Amino acid sequence: MEAMVLQTRGAPLELAQLPLPAPGPEQLLLRVHACGVCRTDFHVVDGDLTQGKLPVIPGHEVVASVVSCRSAVSGYASGDRVGVPWLGYTCGVCEYCVRGQENLCENARFTGYDLDGGYAEYIVAHQRYCLPLPPEYGDASAAPFLCAGPPVLRIVHRAIAGFLLKEEAGLKRCAGDTGAVTLIQRFGSAANLNIHLHCLVLDGVYRRTEREPDFQEARAPHSR
Repeated sequence: MEAMVLQTRGAPLELAQLPLPAPGPEQLLLRVHACGVCRTDFHVVDGDLTQGKLPVIPGHEVVASVVSCRSAVSGYASGDRVGVPWLGYTCGVCEYCVRGQENLCENARFTGYDLDGGYAEYIVAHQRYCLPLPPEYGDASAAPFLCAGPPVLRIVHRAIAGFLLKEEAGLKRCAGDTGAVTLIQRFGSAANLNIHLHCLVLDGVYRRTEREPDFQEARAPHSR
């Protein structure tokens, strides 16, 4: 297969002919359709991030389809379209993983940094980090969600959970109840996508509280 490989930090990527990667026990072999370019990729190539493996194939906004998988893999079939994000592996047993904070896993490995990424014709990825993609999004459109999407959705889900807990307790809510708005707006170049996600999801939560007098005022800034 052809791949763009980082051989030395700070040097240009090199086009290389490499053997097709072989999937491990819980991995899938994927054919890459599209891979976005993230600022983190520049940090990897420029040598600002120095702990990853070399040589390495960068790229962590990967849209691909399943070619084959090992017998331990379930839930996927040849031709399924999936996304492969920055977080490419977690141990599942450390204190963070068991608390549902796998993004802080002490043994995490990252796509395009510790693991070969998507600047190639093929990639192998762990089944837990192959994410089914909805058909409404084309390959190029879906790719940025694999970087900006997961952290934003994590925040939104936690914000919604907080809102619903307060509602069950009979407490009044308004737009100022959470720091989610501030946090979502801090995701740099992904801000446009993130604020859009915030509008879609959190606006649905506000709509459930239309009986409250501050409903229109709380909802209006996020409806534009």
